[in-house]
Amino acid sequence: MVFDLIKGFIEQAVAPAGVKEEKKEEKPAETPSEKAAGPPPPSSVAEEEKKPAEAPAKKQEEPSAGSSWLSLDTWVSLDDLKKGLEKTRARLEGHLQGLFALGQTVDEHLLEEIEAALIEADMGVKPVGRLMEELRRACQSGEVTDAAGVKGHLKARLKERFKACKLELNMSPTPPTVIMVAGVNGSGKTTSIAKLGYMFAREGKQVLLAAGDTFRAAAVEQLEIWAGRIGAQIIKHQPGADPSAVAYDALEAAVARGVDVVIVDTAGRLHTKQNLMSELGKMKKVLSKRIEHAPHEVLLVLDATTGQNAISQAKLFKEAVDITGIFLAKLDGTAKGGVVLGMQDEIKIPVKFVGLGEKAEDIQRFDPEGFIDALFD
Repeated sequence: MVFDLIKGFIEQAVAPAGVKEEKKEEKPAETPSEKAAGPPPPSSVAEEEKKPAEAPAKKQEEPSAGSSWLSLDTWVSLDDLKKGLEKTRARLEGHLQGLFALGQTVDEHLLEEIEAALIEADMGVKPVGRLMEELRRACQSGEVTDAAGVKGHLKARLKERFKACKLELNMSPTPPTVIMVAGVNGSGKTTSIAKLGYMFAREGKQVLLAAGDTFRAAAVEQLEIWAGRIGAQIIKHQPGADPSAVAYDALEAAVARGVDVVIVDTAGRLHTKQNLMSELGKMKKVLSKRIEHAPHEVLLVLDATTGQNAISQAKLFKEAVDITGIFLAKLDGTAKGGVVLGMQDEIKIPVKFVGLGEKAEDIQRFDPEGFIDALFD
């Protein structure tokens, strides 16, 4: 009775202004693992609990040019990327302003100023050191003769570092494609899963979410809310259940229902790091036993606001499971966007997606050239 009263209060508190509550359609009885999504959580909680965007209609027409959603074959506009990187750009510009001016003499003082600015943007001491060694050699050889040439050289060398990266998602030739998503609590993992599901749903694909983070309070409920909003199916168990059992049941359901994409949530925290990594390894084995070569993609969600700490997390997760790509969340909320460049240099795991907002459609495929242009132009 008390839960129902609280539930009703939350629904009224977060409901969009001027929108009346729709009547619920009669539906057949559902199994415990397919219970309908509950009310959205209060907007005052952390990013994973913020109010999701409304679900897209299934199989709808492709949006016109300039739309905010992004399919796997669409690149984000440079203007949108610049806006998302505003804080990082402001920090870089604050340090680099005037350094690249025409006629500026290239000397050791200028190079030291540039080096300090790049480190300040959280590109990492070692990656920046290697970049500056290349720049100094170019200056000594006469390849770079003025400050404007310095800027062009830096951009070209940074872009070269991403040429060998495989930025496309690993999609299964026959459905379902299974995507396992890892990340510590608070990284934005739940919201990032919703963004991925929204992207696939907008492409007309059937999406199923597996609520495998069974140990964190309210994690299942939050994912269930997102599933309802983005039009995805969900498989869940009771809180504290075996995450691997949830993952297995999700694959069983996906095969039976002809689902195109399964996105598997995982635990973000256990009593020790060893327990967490062991659980992730176990879940991955269960997935591969049920569907050959699954998971086809293992994405690690990292919080961009943590800067170099995100790289340390990536190294830890890489030891436990074969991470194939990174979803860098909260990039719009930090001045440490340079961590993307340092990440590629340090851990050799490609950033495949970035989150530049809190809504489901705020997902953008990582474009290295566009990213570097957005930072320096």
